[in-house]
Amino acid sequence: MHEIDELIDVEDPAWPLLLQELSDTDVPVEVLPVDAAAARASLGQLQVSARSNLGGIVLGCGGLLVDGGWLRIYGSPGDGGPVGPGGLPGLAEVNAMPASFDPAWRPEAGLVVAHDVLGGVFALNGSDPRRSGRPGGPGEVVYFAPDSLGWEALGAGHSAWLSWILAGGLREFYEGLRWDGGHDEVAALNGRQGLSFFPPLWSAEARRDLSATSRRAVPMAELLGLGRESCLRLDGTDPGFLGAA
Repeated sequence: MHEIDELIDVEDPAWPLLLQELSDTDVPVEVLPVDAAAARASLGQLQVSARSNLGGIVLGCGGLLVDGGWLRIYGSPGDGGPVGPGGLPGLAEVNAMPASFDPAWRPEAGLVVAHDVLGGVFALNGSDPRRSGRPGGPGEVVYFAPDSLGWEALGAGHSAWLSWILAGGLREFYEGLRWDGGHDEVAALNGRQGLSFFPPLWSAEARRDLSATSRRAVPMAELLGLGRESCLRLDGTDPGFLGAA
């Protein structure tokens, strides 16, 4: 086990380089303020170094709101951030980390690092993805797609995934899942809400004409629960933990 100072006091921390990458991107990204105490606790529980991009985000910010909040990348948020009383939860809360350090704790199947407003989940695979019913290799980012109700391997680790986002990769990734007026609907959400569609995203009707669906803001926890329940009901497959947000 590494002490927290060992994880933080490194020669080449990732956060300054990430800030430079964030300033250079054309993708809209809002950097939320950090709670230093929560950041230290999360880093210690994760046992990841500030040298990594994951450690840099946890230690350096309260999260990243990408593309007007369409994608929420979790960090260690303080109170009173720009997303208000329904503010973005932290990585610790989303992954149900213990309140105090527990050396035996590990993410069940992997670490949830981001959600999108559709109820999609980006997670870092654990050490045995196959046992957890997930594609890809250990440490690879995978995506739970609410329009197909399954996990997809993205072929990248956390750092490459983040660079792909900042290079504009989300435009193609979400092609067919955008609609006129969607930006305003997303902007009206707080950090703990997503959009529920009817008919649902996985239905033939939504695939045929997404703009004709009705949409309403719901708690993200409810949206994730609906995704999991839909998987179980339609094909009996449990996608596992999708986050506690």
